[in-house]
Amino acid sequence: MFKKFVNLHSSIFAKLELFAENWLIGLWPRFVFAAVIMQYYLNSAGTKVSSGFLGFFNVQDAAYFQILPKVIERYNYDASQVPFFPYDIIVYAGTYTEFILPILIITGLFTRLAAIGMIGFIIVQSYVDVMFHGVDKTAIGQWFDPISDSAIADQRVLWIFLLSILIIKGAGKLSLDRLITFALRNN
Repeated sequence: MFKKFVNLHSSIFAKLELFAENWLIGLWPRFVFAAVIMQYYLNSAGTKVSSGFLGFFNVQDAAYFQILPKVIERYNYDASQVPFFPYDIIVYAGTYTEFILPILIITGLFTRLAAIGMIGFIIVQSYVDVMFHGVDKTAIGQWFDPISDSAIADQRVLWIFLLSILIIKGAGKLSLDRLITFALRNN
């Protein structure tokens, strides 16, 4: 009886794994990213640029306040006085990264590289939050405790795990990566 149950169990989940392997494993993390994380980053990026289509190309002083609060304070809150290298580069890169990487992940274009970039971004963001924005112990949280709602130790680690799946498995069949690969193979 037990052997039949184990065989049935193995058979059902082997079929499920085979069914999901080539498309769901890449699509599902991208869907969850879109549903849970994408809007967070696009809204954050939107606070750093001017409004309107061309506003995308005009990084506002708010970007300096959010990304480099201690640096902007050193220059009396005047972004025009902040040196181009390295600070302007950091602010512009951080701002446009928040726009570009989520869009690449959702569309499944250069997904693995975009996921690596997002993981790096999340790590830097967490470091800035702790070192420069002074988040408290509750926001930082800790692992293996009974409270699972901290912004950094709990939520962002789950985000990184989700992105790690995309690095390992790729975007799957329903992606621009797959379409490009198919087109290149057939030329």
